[in-house]
Order: sequence, then structure tokens, then C-alpha cells
Amino acid sequence: MRDSRGFSLLEMVVVLAIFTSVVTLAIPNLIRQSAGQRVRLAAAETVAVLRMARANATRLNVKVGVKFIITDDQVAYYRMYQDIDGDGVRSKDILAGIDTPLGAPRRMAHLGHRVGFGFPPGKPPRDPGNPKRRLDRLNDPIRFNRSDIASFGPMGTSTPGSLYLTDHRDHLVAVRLLGLTGRVRTLIYDRKTESWR
Repeated sequence: MRDSRGFSLLEMVVVLAIFTSVVTLAIPNLIRQSAGQRVRLAAAETVAVLRMARANATRLNVKVGVKFIITDDQVAYYRMYQDIDGDGVRSKDILAGIDTPLGAPRRMAHLGHRVGFGFPPGKPPRDPGNPKRRLDRLNDPIRFNRSDIASFGPMGTSTPGSLYLTDHRDHLVAVRLLGLTGRVRTLIYDRKTESWR
């Protein structure tokens, strides 16, 4: 029997069962969308770092390189360096103290335990530069020629290359640096169609 002011117990149980079913069906989709959003946020942060390095190169009228550092506990940092000896920012010059840092390392907010540089498991993705080929060297997600340093010249040019970000499950984003213009482009990989958009 129902009071005119409320719901019966049976009505409450039915509403609760429907609510539980809807939530159960929606959670996996929300988790996938959330993971994709985290990877896109990490890509946007990476783009901002690259643009800041390019701006520093033109402002200081010197070659500037940005190096991404991943600690053993999967915390990501970046650090910018200026070319002192005129041969570009190089890892060996950084280690020797020749190419000097422009400030302290800075932690990246959107890269960490759930999102990082790399590729998702499974079939290698198509090469964004040549979709007929698949990417190789899947242990190397930061690729600027043979280096892992993105370099910019005083005129705004850059070393061409790509950084690949993933949630280590399904999502993959490529941040591509175009050499002559120094422009940065973000591409999202669709695993179903095996295409970049």
C-alpha cells in the first residue's frame, strides 16, 4: 500500500535496479573517455612546452633544446638547454656541462603513472608520415632524428620529430614537430580504422 506522500518499497527497488543497470553500463565507457582525455591533456601540455622552447630560442637568439626526463617512479619532467658551443643542443654537451640549462627541471602535470611516453600494447600503429608502413622501434617514443632532444633555432625552425603519448592501454596521440616552420601538430590514432586524425 502506498502513502499519498511518497513511493512504495517496490517502486524504490525498481528505480534503484534501473539506476544500477544504467551506471554499470556507463562506467566502462566513462573510463575509456576519461583515459582518452588524460592522454589529450598530456599532449596539449607537451605542445605548450615545445612552443615555449621555440619562443625562448627566438627571444634569446640562440638554439634551445628541450629534453623530457622520466624518473624510475614514472614522474615526468622537462628541462630546456641553450647551445653554447654552436653545434646545437646535444646530450653529450649537456652531460659535459657545455650546453647550459635555462632554469630548473619542471614537472609535467599530466604525465605520470597513467599516461606517459610510449605505445599501447598490441599491433604496432601506422606511421603518421607514411600510413602504408607500421611504426618500428616501439621502445623509442621520443624521436627527433637520432636524438631525444627537440631543438629550435633562433629563426623559429626546429628539428623534425615526434613524441608518442599513451595511456598504456588503448589511446595513442602523436605530437609532431615540423622542421622548417617549427609548427607543432597533434594527431590522434584510431585503432579501429588504423588511421591518424
